Amino acid sequence: MVSNCANPECAVPFRVLRDGRLFQFEVKTSTEGSTPVVRIERRRLIRRVWHYWLCGRCSSTLTLAFDRMDGLRVVPLEESLTAAS
Repeated sequence: MVSNCANPECAVPFRVLRDGRLFQFEVKTSTEGSTPVVRIERRRLIRRVWHYWLCGRCSSTLTLAFDRMDGLRVVPLEESLTAAS
């Protein structure tokens, strides 16, 4: 459940969806543990959807990125646009 802004430097509580931006990430985990892993033969992967929210102020300059090894990262919008090019 989303309770506050995903930016660790911000403590704005989640109250209404229209203020900010909601993110959804699909995370694949091994049946042997809860840490994200790359698929290995004959091991069943469990897919989970995690939701995060950035408040209006944070979402104007930041976005979220999820990496299987590093987890969730808060990145500046300019950096994410450069990486997408």
